[in-house]
Amino acid sequence: MYIEYKGEGIIGPARIGRVRYSKSGKSVHYQGRTFETLSGVGYKANFFDVETGEYYWISGCRRDGMDALYNTEVEIDEDVREEYWNEIRSKPQYGHISKFVAKGKY
Repeated sequence: MYIEYKGEGIIGPARIGRVRYSKSGKSVHYQGRTFETLSGVGYKANFFDVETGEYYWISGCRRDGMDALYNTEVEIDEDVREEYWNEIRSKPQYGHISKFVAKGKY
């Protein structure tokens, strides 16, 4: 999944990582943190960190790599790096890359 921290604004650092959904699907677990859905009321965000209240955008990864709205740096977790480049982006030649700048839609 694509996970972008929104912090104080609409642009923040992002990660590609494996998440686990709750049974209800209303929360996501990633690296020991729990994120709950904003149920459509967030501005440029769709989840919040239960512990800190900080906003995040969490979504499936796009094949074209344009997950971000605005250019931002994306780190790929080591345990999903090859899968990301091979299965999602269909660019196995980049399998060694663990960080890139995502070109945003705007």
